[in-house]
Amino acid sequence: MIGLEYQILIAIVLDQLLGDPRRLPHPVRLIGAACVTCERLSRAVLPPFAAGLSTVILVLGLTVATTWGVIAGATLLHTWLGNAASIFLIYTTIAACDLARHSTEVYTALREGNLPEARKRVGMIVGRDTADLDEAGITRGAVESVAESMVDGVTAPLFFAVLGGPMAAMLYKAVNTMDSMFGYKNERYLKFGWAAARLDDLANFIPARLTSLMIPAAAFLLRLDAKGSLFILLRDRLRHASPNSGHTEAAVAGALGVQLGGPNIYFGQVVEKPAIGEATRPIEPRDILRANRLMRLSSAIALLGFFVLRRQCLALISGQ
Repeated sequence: MIGLEYQILIAIVLDQLLGDPRRLPHPVRLIGAACVTCERLSRAVLPPFAAGLSTVILVLGLTVATTWGVIAGATLLHTWLGNAASIFLIYTTIAACDLARHSTEVYTALREGNLPEARKRVGMIVGRDTADLDEAGITRGAVESVAESMVDGVTAPLFFAVLGGPMAAMLYKAVNTMDSMFGYKNERYLKFGWAAARLDDLANFIPARLTSLMIPAAAFLLRLDAKGSLFILLRDRLRHASPNSGHTEAAVAGALGVQLGGPNIYFGQVVEKPAIGEATRPIEPRDILRANRLMRLSSAIALLGFFVLRRQCLALISGQ
């Protein structure tokens, strides 16, 4: 049996080589389908808040049962098949390659002077309206997406994989998927999505803070502004509407020496977000590539820290 740490490392290599396995039966898409079905069934018999809570419980239960069944069934056939199933499941929870690829496509379009294509590309990774964004607005959107998504797309799945293997990683992705589908503050989901949104906040609480502390270290190694990263992290981490996203966004803004946040347009309405960071210089397209390098190196340092923490905890449990 391959040890968990090696399973995670192999999963990371697969992500870097292959990216998102679009042609394979992706577990996250199956979780999304379960969310739709459970929402429809629970809404038919329960009021919104209870229906949302029931949906969360049902989806988590289905995720546990399916993950256990896949790994146990594969292991019964052969130990190596069990290893392969565990590695594949962990691999599907990691999105570092796709995050870097999508944001780099934005940079490429900007470098070529193709603003319509850049708006289209950044619209694939942000929720705001992008039709009228200028170069600075497009760049800011891409950098903010990388800064926020490095937690739920990379370090949080790795944190839970280290903590509890593929089962914990898949449970995290179920929580994250439910938040992305139900966590809207509109009439339909304000009550129904409350449980999913709060559970996602709780799941990301520790990974977001641990990851943000790794960004200044990565900035130092990349010869960016490590002191600025730590300063802005401590000063601006709570300015974001999300209790978690502001930590990594602030650390990235400080490392790059740019200002994030500010006005965005959602469904035709201007939403003024608090500024994060100092505008020591204008934001530029190459900041997208710098943010990607920060994301990759910060994630690697964070994973090393998770491994050390795991070994220390196992040593304490065993009494050594």
